[in-house]
Amino acid sequence: MYIYYTYGVSMLKEIDRELAKDLMRKFHRNNIWGKHHWSEDTLPKGFPPHLRGSVIDVAEELRKMRFLTKRPSHHGYQWYANLEMIKEIEEFIKG
Repeated sequence: MYIYYTYGVSMLKEIDRELAKDLMRKFHRNNIWGKHHWSEDTLPKGFPPHLRGSVIDVAEELRKMRFLTKRPSHHGYQWYANLEMIKEIEEFIKG
């Protein structure tokens, strides 16, 4: 995965960028912010089988951009969108 950082926002490869937008749309549409969270096993659901392996990698890149947050639980990691970055996330989804 190629990442270029400019002004705090990374530029992902085109397929990874589209996958990242789809993943963030999924979080936004389902209101997965703060207290609401998804298990790491849930993230790839709804994506085509050939892209499911990349979803966790893209989620990690989105975490580095501070769009997503993960926290440990007793059965794996829980993921949720960062409420402090809501404007940036909405711009990312639209752009």
